[in-house]
Amino acid sequence: MTPAVALSIAGSDSSGGAGVQADLKTFAALGVYGACAVTALTAQNTRGVTGIHVVPAEFVVEQVEAVLDDLAVAAVKTGMLATPAIVSAVAELAAAGRLPNLVVDPVMVASSGDRLLEPEAESLYVGSLLPHARMLTPNLREAEVLLGTPIRSIAEQREAARALGALGPAVVVIKGGHPVSDSSDQAVDVVWDGTSTHDLSAPRVPTVNNHGTGCTFAAAAAAAMAGGAKPSEALQTAKDYVSLALSSGASWQLGHGHGPLDHFAVDHR
Repeated sequence: MTPAVALSIAGSDSSGGAGVQADLKTFAALGVYGACAVTALTAQNTRGVTGIHVVPAEFVVEQVEAVLDDLAVAAVKTGMLATPAIVSAVAELAAAGRLPNLVVDPVMVASSGDRLLEPEAESLYVGSLLPHARMLTPNLREAEVLLGTPIRSIAEQREAARALGALGPAVVVIKGGHPVSDSSDQAVDVVWDGTSTHDLSAPRVPTVNNHGTGCTFAAAAAAAMAGGAKPSEALQTAKDYVSLALSSGASWQLGHGHGPLDHFAVDHR
C-alpha cells in the first residue's frame, strides 16, 4: 500500500536529534513517507547550537514547490523558519492553500535555551502564518514569546492556549515539557480545540535525553493527520509516541548534554 506523504519545512540538526532529521525519523516510524524542505543548516550537538547558516527564502520555496508538484502531500509540519523572509514565504504558500493540514511548531527557543528565530520574525508568525495553521504546537517558552506574557501555572497555560487560538489556528496545544509550578510530576499539554480547553497529560519521564522533543511531537501529529486522523486523535498519537520515545531512550548515553529520543521505539515493542 502506498503510504501517505508528510512534508517537513524545518532546519537541519547536524547531531540528528531535532529538526528535519527528527521529523523524518518520526514520519518513518509512524508509517508515513517523509519529504523535506531545509530552511537552515545548524552546527549543533546535544550541548547546544554553535552556528546557523540560513537558506535563502527563494530556495526554501523552490524545495517546497518541487515536492508539491510531484508528491501528494497530505500534511505539512513547519519547524525552524529562521528569518522574516522565510516566515513570509511559508505564510504565502499557506494562504494560497498549498500546505494541507498545516502543523506550525514555532521553533524559537531550543531546549538548551538557544534562540533559533530572528526577533523580527516573531510578529510575522502572529500576523501571517498562524491564521492558516490547522494546529499550533508551541512549548511554554514559545507561547510566552508569541503572547509576550509569562506562563507560571496550568491555569495560565490554559488561558494562553485560548489566547493563541484567537490568533487563528484551529487547534492549539501548549506543550508542557518544561514544567510549570503546579505540574512537576506530570507532562501536561493544554489543548484548545476551538471551543474549550482540556489537558493531555502523561507521567513525566526522568531523563536528560529530551533533545528534539518538541519537533518530534509536532511531526507525530502531522504524520497522524496525513494518515487521516482528526486533530484530537493526532494529538493523542503524538503524546503516546513521544512518551514511548522518551522512556525507551532515557538511559541512552549519546553525547554529553541533552541526548536524543528513541524515535524507533515503536519498532522495539
